[in-house]
Amino acid sequence: MTTFPNSPKLLKGGIVLVDPSSGAVLRVISLQYNPDSLTRTLQPKGLGESADRSEALRLTGPAVETIKLEAEIDAVDQLELPDQNRTAVERGIQPQLAVLEGLVHPSSVSLLENNSLADSGTLEIAPMESPLALFVWSTSRIVPVRVTELSITEEAFDPSLNPIRAKASLGLRVLSVDDLGFDHKGGGLFMGYLQAKERLAAKAAGGGLDNLGTGSIP
Repeated sequence: MTTFPNSPKLLKGGIVLVDPSSGAVLRVISLQYNPDSLTRTLQPKGLGESADRSEALRLTGPAVETIKLEAEIDAVDQLELPDQNRTAVERGIQPQLAVLEGLVHPSSVSLLENNSLADSGTLEIAPMESPLALFVWSTSRIVPVRVTELSITEEAFDPSLNPIRAKASLGLRVLSVDDLGFDHKGGGLFMGYLQAKERLAAKAAGGGLDNLGTGSIP
């Protein structure tokens, strides 16, 4: 950590889990270290190759955006102060990894409840609803997501084989109003995200046709 008093505060990226109905914050997952890179892919939603020629420029909805990042988790700093970090000494970084894995598993309580319903003869069991995950990357980028992929590489272990250093690769799919609807908490956040992009685009300096080597469009 920097010792310069006037250094700007370093913001952390992370994932916030909220109740999809009330919007109440359930858990904040802060990345220990911000990744050096973040890959975003946007796939436009059009009418496809079978569309009529008169509809070639039409978009049917927001682009499908996916985000990939790699997070590092390390217990070395905590292990240097064992009296203050008993959990790290006893379990390494297993608790942090368990939090990430909880993003892709239904809870054991939900599984047991659905099993009880099945045993009682319930014919239709609703899929288990997970908390709404929000990917937070600065105050201007807070967007609802679904975790589509989680890959964990454990790189170092203590004498008890607890992992003490790992890399977690996360694949996220942004959830738009097409997925959640306009009245959903996440749908409102997506619209705010999209509108923020439009305001940023309006601030970008435009170029002239002369920059492209032409004075007019034929």
